[in-house]
Amino acid sequence: MNATIIYDNRAEKGFQSGWGFSCLVDQRILFDTGEAAEPLFYNLDQLGIGIDRIQAVVISHDHWDHTGGLEELLKKRPGMKVYSCPGFSQVFKNKIGELNGRLIEADTFLEIDDEILVTGEIPGDYKGSYMPEQALIVRAKTGISVITGCSHPGIINMIQKVKQKFSQHPIVTVLGGFHLMDKDENTIQSIVHSMKEMKVENVGPTHCTGQGAQIVFKKSYGKHYISISAGKTVEV
Repeated sequence: MNATIIYDNRAEKGFQSGWGFSCLVDQRILFDTGEAAEPLFYNLDQLGIGIDRIQAVVISHDHWDHTGGLEELLKKRPGMKVYSCPGFSQVFKNKIGELNGRLIEADTFLEIDDEILVTGEIPGDYKGSYMPEQALIVRAKTGISVITGCSHPGIINMIQKVKQKFSQHPIVTVLGGFHLMDKDENTIQSIVHSMKEMKVENVGPTHCTGQGAQIVFKKSYGKHYISISAGKTVEV
């Protein structure tokens, strides 16, 4: 199964970049929508992906750089399922209702189908305020892949939650925002070490991970480091 990067801080030639993150899993489940609609739809068009192929959208957390394209998407596709967390703001929930989206709140692990599910709400923190967040999980024959938005609950905490659920399955890939751009090198090294101990095979840190942390991950993971940018497709 593949995840196509639709929105990222970096972009392949011919694609638009922007602050935020979005990827399309198996050409049908959209995870996050970046900070703005224009780059999101431009990149989908460049990839030849019609929005009629998108069956549902998963929102990792209620931040503008992950929900920016959602309103326009629902205007184009009213009735679409939107997977969120119970702890998202009432403003967010009301907006989904106004746009005729089908809000599905996941407080714990919830299957979208046999191969794709969400972790449900994981408690996190952003600047001293509660920030609930969920990750998307791809369940394949080779193992489990975890896709994150910003990892406000902590990337290690999020992986541990997945491992508790799927203790018999290897973690093949973890990609997305790890929110390490304000962390010192010792903290980053400790996180890399923990991911190695958990036997995470491949990593694709991007967005809010920060360039310094990306360099540390790349050095440690070598050929198992995945460079992420809009327009690129990654196996999960």
